[in-house]
Amino acid sequence: MITFILFVNFLLRAIDRFLGKGLDLLTILEYLFLNLAWILALSVPMAVLLATLMTFGRLSEDNEINAMRASGIGFLTIMRAPILFGIIITTILIYFNNFILPEMNFKARLLSGDIYRKRPDMSIEPGIFLDNLPDYSMIVGEKSNDGTMKEVRIFSKGNKNAQTSIHANSGKLNTLEDAFLLTLYDGEIHELGQKDYTNYRRIIFDKHVINIPAKDLLLNRRDSTNRSDREMTVPMIQKKINSYEKRLDIVYKRLSGNFFRTIGDSTLPLSLLEGKEIIEKAMQRVKGQDSLSVAQRIKKEKRIKNLERQLNNEFNLIKSYKKSQNKYGVEIHKKFSIPVACILFVLLGAPLGVMSKKGGFAISTGLSFGFFLIYYVLLISGEEMADRSFLSPAIGMWSPNLIILLISIYLLINTVRENAPIGIKLPSFFKKTKK
Repeated sequence: MITFILFVNFLLRAIDRFLGKGLDLLTILEYLFLNLAWILALSVPMAVLLATLMTFGRLSEDNEINAMRASGIGFLTIMRAPILFGIIITTILIYFNNFILPEMNFKARLLSGDIYRKRPDMSIEPGIFLDNLPDYSMIVGEKSNDGTMKEVRIFSKGNKNAQTSIHANSGKLNTLEDAFLLTLYDGEIHELGQKDYTNYRRIIFDKHVINIPAKDLLLNRRDSTNRSDREMTVPMIQKKINSYEKRLDIVYKRLSGNFFRTIGDSTLPLSLLEGKEIIEKAMQRVKGQDSLSVAQRIKKEKRIKNLERQLNNEFNLIKSYKKSQNKYGVEIHKKFSIPVACILFVLLGAPLGVMSKKGGFAISTGLSFGFFLIYYVLLISGEEMADRSFLSPAIGMWSPNLIILLISIYLLINTVRENAPIGIKLPSFFKKTKK
């Protein structure tokens, strides 16, 4: 149900990409199937929370929990099977997020780009101008079932030197791998110069062939090795992070060498502010050296000013590298933190269901969507802050899980101690009318 809701929402937003493109049904189904991957990655944790809430809410509502407790079965013993279920789902989802999801995201992005670049399909209807050809406009009088066109008229466009119009009694259109081949029979070509109207040519032909490039009229399936962070497996991301680490080492060594050559101190500043303070002190020392001539002082001051410009450039580069490094680090942690949330949602949903004593669909859906919304907002906020280097990727991605864990432990303790249940009342329109 959750997958269906998310899928319909995606379909309504994406349907305009298919309109007027002349795509075959298999291509459309492939695009929708490939986008199911990220939908499943979101819907599975939500479904685990909803299922746990409904299960334990119904058990509590039917007094099955009390019956099991009266038989000597503790609540933590009851939780063993659901926790095992959560661990199995987490393991499957970790594998899915690491190997299947990146590949499907990658193929979905390529196909989406190919669909976006594809021009509307070349469907020829009698009496209607066809204007989506690269260099021509065309209109036909009749069209037979075998594809033969009658009274074909073609007009050039985009040519600033001459205007060309072609009239043929009949013609046929064939599709090549990357072009359309238009074969015309028994007609005339008229060419009129745009700059000099006295420049006119009339050509009569029995057969004339026009090759029309159609790279954008056909759906070209590309292949690419460039992947975004959400299209990479953990080894790929780790390799990318290591490459940025090497780049940072090169920048640090270059910066340290510049400091040593300019001011004789190879101490690497930890921040831009610290580097400017070192440069300012060096500038003051140069100005205070009376033994230097005017030319020597100007030369040294110029070198120090160049060092300051290099410092700004290098720290901008460091900031950019670290931001990219954090972005990839966030994606690694997210591949594990969201699946692990399935176990936490089991720990959260079980005591919530018992304490609410409601196993109905409405109340379970409301609670599950409410808590998942809180979790998702925290996750997005943590990702944004980690991307901007305000937090480390680990803290940004695991803080929502920690908050859910603390809430779950609190509710579990209350449930094990058999504290009074939380009173949750349904709105009046959810209640059944009693006769």
